[in-house]
Amino acid sequence: MSADASDLTRIHKAAGERVAESARGKVPVLSGSLRGSIGIQATRTKAAVTAGKALPPYAGVIHFGWPRHNIESQPFLYDAIDDKRFEVVGLYETRIEDLVKKLDRETP
Repeated sequence: MSADASDLTRIHKAAGERVAESARGKVPVLSGSLRGSIGIQATRTKAAVTAGKALPPYAGVIHFGWPRHNIESQPFLYDAIDDKRFEVVGLYETRIEDLVKKLDRETP
């Protein structure tokens, strides 16, 4: 089972896609650049949903706010994670159950 469980890239990507889709619906939109910058990075061991980077450079300011400039936080990524928490947990539960069933079939 360790070989199958060590590479969870597909499930990480699927979970990240759920959160990214939700974040795209929650992000404030003026030009659409910030929404268009929301992406997923999935590896064998983790997934990350990202926004911003070089262009647009203001993702952190929108998400976390900037009180000295009267910019309130709009935590679209955190809100998306909260909204998709149970769906993402369900994806991982299903994958783990599949791995256990496969192990049961392979164990003499």
